[in-house]
Amino acid sequence: MIVPLPKISIITPSLNQGEFIEQTIQSVLDQEYPDLEYIIVDGGSTDSTLDIIKKYEKWLSWMSEPDRGQAHAINKGLGIATGEVFAYLNSDDLYQPGALHTVGNFYKDHPNADWVTGKCHIIDWNTVEIRKIVTWYKNFWLLVKSYNVLLVIDYISQPATFWRRAIMNEVGFFDESLFYTLDYDYSLRVGKNNRLWVINDYLASFRIHPASKTTCSTVKQFNSDFDVAKQYTSSMFLKTLHQFHNSIIVAVYKLLLSRDEFSIT
Repeated sequence: MIVPLPKISIITPSLNQGEFIEQTIQSVLDQEYPDLEYIIVDGGSTDSTLDIIKKYEKWLSWMSEPDRGQAHAINKGLGIATGEVFAYLNSDDLYQPGALHTVGNFYKDHPNADWVTGKCHIIDWNTVEIRKIVTWYKNFWLLVKSYNVLLVIDYISQPATFWRRAIMNEVGFFDESLFYTLDYDYSLRVGKNNRLWVINDYLASFRIHPASKTTCSTVKQFNSDFDVAKQYTSSMFLKTLHQFHNSIIVAVYKLLLSRDEFSIT
């Protein structure tokens, strides 16, 4: 009996990312995955975003209306998605060639796998790979796949992460009150009772640029990470480790941002 590839639904939340969103769309559609549902949820862009989306509307679904932020946009897309496997890809990030076939075949061959992640490059404004030491560091902890480590270090790369419908039925949608750490909170919710499966391939690229949240508010992001992690553990040891790790990572990011001539607040 031939097992078909699962239907994959990809959600892209969008707001005024006209400079990057066409690359994002092309990285999804160029996968040529046989059972793909691609949904773009735009928050009412006023730049070139909608004109770009309309160029591809034959191959995707989209909506554009004011929303309550990124998590709300993702949840709106998930609420209408019909796939068996879900993911979201921000409007400045990219999938690697062949990523969806890799994911689809993995799910087909591993029927017990519900939550899957892979490796992720970090790229700059011009799609050039940067911060390879950060990528190496996250890849190292992917080998460990420990939930206790996840409570200290967010080593899961959101653009390279996929989950089955059963996961969403279990843990629900993204927390719309969170701005910086909605994906980390979701990973902690899912990982509490579900095994993380890892594909040893690069599936996506995460873009760093002056307007991105990671660039603009690194300190706020890591503070928010800690606030989220505290909700999932009572261990003072893990909380202390998390704070110590944050102090080191913020120092490293300050150095990286200074070298890239970006600002940090």
